[in-house]
Amino acid sequence: MTKIARYSHAGLERLGVLRGEDYIDANRALAASYAAAGKPNSAALADAILPVDALAFFRGGETTLDALAEAVAYVDAVDDEAARRAGLLVSVSETTTLVPIPNPPKIICVARNFGKHAVEAGLAISEIPILFARFAATQVADGAPVVVPAVSDQVDWEGELAVVIGTGGQHISQADAFAHVAGYTIFNDVSVRDYQFRVTQYTGGKNFFASGPIGPTITLVDEGIDPHDARIVTRLNGEVMQDASTEEFIFDIPTIIEHISEFIPLEPGDIIPMGTPAGVGFKRTPPVFLRAGDVIEVTVEGLGTLRNPVIAEVR
Repeated sequence: MTKIARYSHAGLERLGVLRGEDYIDANRALAASYAAAGKPNSAALADAILPVDALAFFRGGETTLDALAEAVAYVDAVDDEAARRAGLLVSVSETTTLVPIPNPPKIICVARNFGKHAVEAGLAISEIPILFARFAATQVADGAPVVVPAVSDQVDWEGELAVVIGTGGQHISQADAFAHVAGYTIFNDVSVRDYQFRVTQYTGGKNFFASGPIGPTITLVDEGIDPHDARIVTRLNGEVMQDASTEEFIFDIPTIIEHISEFIPLEPGDIIPMGTPAGVGFKRTPPVFLRAGDVIEVTVEGLGTLRNPVIAEVR
C-alpha cells in the first residue's frame, strides 16, 4: 500500500508515505537505512536517490521506487517511538498538506468523458476525446480554500479521478499505456461557468486562481486500484451532488494516453484529470453554485477524500 504526499512540518516541505495516521518521511528514512548499513554520506546519498522534490521523485523511475520501498521497510522494522524521535515518522495531524506535484510539466484535462454529464449539459458526446489545459498555478491543496472570484458567482464543482504519469513517451499504444502510469489522485475541476461558456474554448473558466483542488495523496499503482471501477462521490456541505463510477468513462485511460501522446510527449509528473460525472451545479433546477462558507468534498474509492472550504476573493 503506497500513498505518497507532500506536506509541511516544522517549516520544512517533505515527501512522505501515508501509514495509518502518520507519514513516513521517505528521504530521512532512507538516510537512516543507509546509515544503519554503514554507508558513508548517507544523507547526501538519500537526497540524490530519493529527493524531497515530487517531480524529481517521479522522474527517478524504478530507482526511486526501490529506494522508497527500502525506506518504508526500515521504518516498519523499528520501534515507532524511536522513529518519531528520529524524525522518520510524523503524525498527519501535525502537518499541513501540500499540492502533490506543484510543478507538473502538464495538466491535461478530459472534458465530457461521462455520457450522462454530456447529456445533462446539453452537449454532444464527442467521437474523439475533448481536451483542455490547466495551469499548475491553479492547483489547491487538500484543506486549502477554493476562492470564489469577485467577477463571478457561477463557480461549480467537478469531482474527478486523475492519472499521474510515471514513465514518459510519445506515440504510446493503448496496450502499453498502463506501463506509463505511476498512480492516481483526486481532482476537483472547479469551473467558473460564465467565463467557460461565453466563448468556445475553456481556458478562462478553467484556470481561475485557486480553482484546482488536488490530492491529498497520490496512490501508486502498487496499491492495486482499478481506475476503471472506482466510485466518485462529490458532496457539498455533506449533501451528495455526484455519485457515479469510473466504469462510465467514454474514453478509458489507455485511449486518453494514446491520444495525448500522438501530439505531445508525455512526461513523468504529468497529470490527466479524466472528466467528471453528472451532477454538476449549473444544470440543477435551480442552479447551485459554490458560496463562501461552503465545504466541497470529492471522494474516490481507494484514493481517499479531497476536502476544501470555500471563501470569497478579497480585492
